[in-house]
Amino acid sequence: MDTTNWQWFKIGDLFDIELSRGDIKYKQSIQGDIPLVSAGESNNGIVGYIDEAGDGIAEIFKGNNITVDMFCNVYYQKDRFYSVSHGRVNILTPKFSMNKYIALFITSLINREKYKYSYGRAVYSNETANITIKLPAKDNKPDWDYIEKFVKESIFPKLPSKSLDVWNNTLDTSPIINEKYSLNTDNWKWFKIGELFDIEKGHEIIKELTEGETPLISAKYGNNGVDSFVYSPTEIFEGDVITTSSNGQPGISYYQQNKFCATGDVNILIPKFKTSSYICLFISTIIENETYRFNYGRKWGKGKMEIHKIKLPATQDGEPDWVFMENYIKSLPYSRMI
Repeated sequence: MDTTNWQWFKIGDLFDIELSRGDIKYKQSIQGDIPLVSAGESNNGIVGYIDEAGDGIAEIFKGNNITVDMFCNVYYQKDRFYSVSHGRVNILTPKFSMNKYIALFITSLINREKYKYSYGRAVYSNETANITIKLPAKDNKPDWDYIEKFVKESIFPKLPSKSLDVWNNTLDTSPIINEKYSLNTDNWKWFKIGELFDIEKGHEIIKELTEGETPLISAKYGNNGVDSFVYSPTEIFEGDVITTSSNGQPGISYYQQNKFCATGDVNILIPKFKTSSYICLFISTIIENETYRFNYGRKWGKGKMEIHKIKLPATQDGEPDWVFMENYIKSLPYSRMI
């Protein structure tokens, strides 16, 4: 893209910026269909879905807005939503005619400013208004027609078909199983991770690898742990396993469907049982709940992980209830996407 004729624009000149009123807390809210947006690096900032009544104070924001949280995680909110308060999420309402194509372009540019911010330098409303982004311009105004055309012709044709279904509201979000499963843990039992999985360590050194097509899993948060795609790694692991970071923020876990290689900061959990993507997703979530026990100074190495216990649904015979785990994931919205 030739940016020679692009110009700088302040976010505050392009958007009205506001915060949510009230003090909505997801765990204290009635579950429903309205997304609740908070500060976060995943799931479009959505922490859950609550009842339309909310807390009686906060308002439901219209869709076709952009949210920027205090850490400069930026998302396009297609549908109406609630937002948490305390200044953690800035709601950007466009002063121009914005559509999903233009929004995608703008969110990508604002996200590039993320490196400037942290917990000690949060992105509050005044800061958000002063963020400047460089846009294609015509007559000293943003060239929205060019931006929309560029995204339609250059970006969208490269997106996976399921991603396009999300954008076009043609995605089937209904669960595979139309049955509700309780997560009452009274009858769950403790199991050593090493009893359920063979655990191996990755060993790739990032700086020694060249660009290729094999996913390289690292201790990175987000993007399913994929750091990059590399060529000719020394060891490739098969899919249908769980990867868990042992360093950085130990415990961050992902299901790996396809073949991959991994750095030495990653434990690879190879099931000793007949598994499925649904079971792996259930267990990886349980494992990630253990992250609070570890940190940079107390890593979660292979030996510690083998003897570490996690609590899982169990059958009357005291064995892990694999059927329940699979069916529970299948009963969740969007399970057809897995």
